[in-house]
Amino acid sequence: MVTRRDALKTLALLPLSAVASSAATASIRYGYAAITWGNDYMKAIDEIAVVGFRGVQLRAGDGLLDRFGDKPGELRELLVSKHLGFPVFSSGNLSIDPARQQEMIDLHVKHAQFVRAAGGEFLQVIDERPKGRAVVADDYKRTGRLLTELGKRVADAGVTLAYHPHMNSTGEKPNELAAILDAADQRHVRVLFDTAHFQQGGGDPVRAIRQYREWIGVLHLKDVRAADPKSGIPGTSGGYQFVELGRGRVDLKGVFASLNAIDFKGWGVVELDRVPDQGGTARASAEMNREYLAGTLGQKL
Repeated sequence: MVTRRDALKTLALLPLSAVASSAATASIRYGYAAITWGNDYMKAIDEIAVVGFRGVQLRAGDGLLDRFGDKPGELRELLVSKHLGFPVFSSGNLSIDPARQQEMIDLHVKHAQFVRAAGGEFLQVIDERPKGRAVVADDYKRTGRLLTELGKRVADAGVTLAYHPHMNSTGEKPNELAAILDAADQRHVRVLFDTAHFQQGGGDPVRAIRQYREWIGVLHLKDVRAADPKSGIPGTSGGYQFVELGRGRVDLKGVFASLNAIDFKGWGVVELDRVPDQGGTARASAEMNREYLAGTLGQKL
């Protein structure tokens, strides 16, 4: 008997054209991450709205919670006034140290309650890769189990947990992400799939989107290129640099073909950690990304 899992594996291995021919067109709502503006989240909200995106990803640690932490309704009203949704809140890192489990759950559940009250949908977490030692098999299992437990608690607060595989996290490489998800419960955990982080981690985002179609809850649309770590340019110390869409080596046309193939319906958040070029601005980068989506890829924002 062919199981659902077997069928999905077969689908992931088919040529893209064979899958896409019978698939509906993806329906994506496009948001933008405020991280490019640093701590100036109010300017980010204003300019993201002006450029024409439909949502904003905000984050802990940039002063937002100092201003709105006990007034989530005010943030909700502000975003409504700007015609912006609130797809994702970056809740910070998730330590997999067993001694810190309750601390981690308490912190991120508190953030989830805030997100719910502010009208948000997903709570993003990035796990911390163990420091000073190699990652072992039990680390993947522990990460998956911790994500499941946190996902249950976050759901009780009214939002969805989104695990973000990230450079320098336990889930950095494709085989590591697979091991973590093998130990996680899909009923309580979704993946925030980042096209550039997955590429830089050694994976093929075009194929992975089909492989993880049942896991992906939200997207980071992002590009990356090789960079000289000796250049002194901020954000290049690892030998790579995140750049505007279409300026790097991610096969974004292939990514969108895969999204069409799986009929993805949800948020696609464009993210750029910092302005890559001297003299550029966060707004100019957002305009470049919008033009790539609308002009090059023919997407409707």
